Amino acid sequence: MATTRTSHTVWEGNLLKGAGTVSLDSSGRGSFEVSWPSRAEAANGKTSPEELIAAAHSSCYSMALSHGLDGAGTPPTRVETKADVTFQPGEGITGIHLTVRAEVPGLDAEGFAAAAEDAKKNCPVSQALAGTTITLSAELV
Repeated sequence: MATTRTSHTVWEGNLLKGAGTVSLDSSGRGSFEVSWPSRAEAANGKTSPEELIAAAHSSCYSMALSHGLDGAGTPPTRVETKADVTFQPGEGITGIHLTVRAEVPGLDAEGFAAAAEDAKKNCPVSQALAGTTITLSAELV
C-alpha cells in the first residue's frame, strides 16, 4: 500500500536575506525555521534542507539495515545511524556519509559489513539520492 507524506515551506524575501518555515504536515510534529545562513554557514537554531535529508536518510537506512538483518536471521538489538550531508554553495550536495554502529548478537564483522553495504544500496532514500556520492562507515559493537 502506497503512502504519501507531506511537508510544506513558506518562504519570504530573497535567498540571502529571506527566511522561511518548513512544516511537517503529515506527522504534525511542528514547524522549523530555515534560512540561507542556516544552510550555508552556521545553523544558529534553524534547520536546512540538508539536515532534513540527513534525518530522512539516517532513519531510512536504520530501518533498511534492521530489516535486512532480521530477514537473515540475525535481528539487531540496536542500530544507531548518523548521516552527514555536505552542502557546498554553488555546487549543491557534494556527498553523504553514513556512520552506523549496531549491536547484532550472533553476527561476525564480515557479515555485518555485507549487511551494512546492502542496506546502503537498497535503502529507498539512498536510491532516491543515487546521483550523490554516499559513503559508509560501519561498526559492529
